[in-house]
Amino acid sequence: MKQARRVRDKAVALISGGLDSTVSLALAQKKGLKIRLGLTFDYGQKAARPEIRSARRICRKLKIPHRVVRLDWLKKIARSSSLVARDKVLPELKISELSDLRITKRTGRQVWVPNRNAVFIGIAAAFAESLHCSYIITGFNREEARTFPDNSAGFIRAVNKSLRYSTLNRVQVISFTARLNKKQIFKEGQRIKAPLADAWSCYRGGLKPCGKCESCLRRIRAEE
Repeated sequence: MKQARRVRDKAVALISGGLDSTVSLALAQKKGLKIRLGLTFDYGQKAARPEIRSARRICRKLKIPHRVVRLDWLKKIARSSSLVARDKVLPELKISELSDLRITKRTGRQVWVPNRNAVFIGIAAAFAESLHCSYIITGFNREEARTFPDNSAGFIRAVNKSLRYSTLNRVQVISFTARLNKKQIFKEGQRIKAPLADAWSCYRGGLKPCGKCESCLRRIRAEE
């Protein structure tokens, strides 16, 4: 996985407001990258409001400009995803089931949004190129890569190969959390004093995390 070469390198960050993107963004700053923009996407997900609220707070604390990009068309075509569709129930698990790949692959299909991460990266690449940025910072992780292939190091390598053709300045994706599991990410966030208390780790909306969805359970397990 390609790493930033110079402290003067600039980047655009994908910031969902969650644990992984928060820590990856904070690590990017610690390593000397200048973050020109934090991007959050509203594609009609049930947690859109708290995610945007968290992302704004995090960017404000890290002194990064923040922008929300609405993707109404993605909401319309993601009708099969319980992450988006109001008439579909989000899957609930037990913490012990998070290690069962058969279960997490099944629940992963229930929350899958068509080509989501590739769409996000494509849009971020356009912003990065226009802002003369060399990198896109993402919060992928090793743990969820077992369920979601678009969180994997292989996906990063593939998309970076594509971006060498589609951007004149050859923008590249970096994820400083890609080789870590959730527990390692949480510990790393604590070490660098990332704004973890502001991160939202729940598939649902509302004022408080539900504590039952897969995203909540992974955060709970990470903090144990």
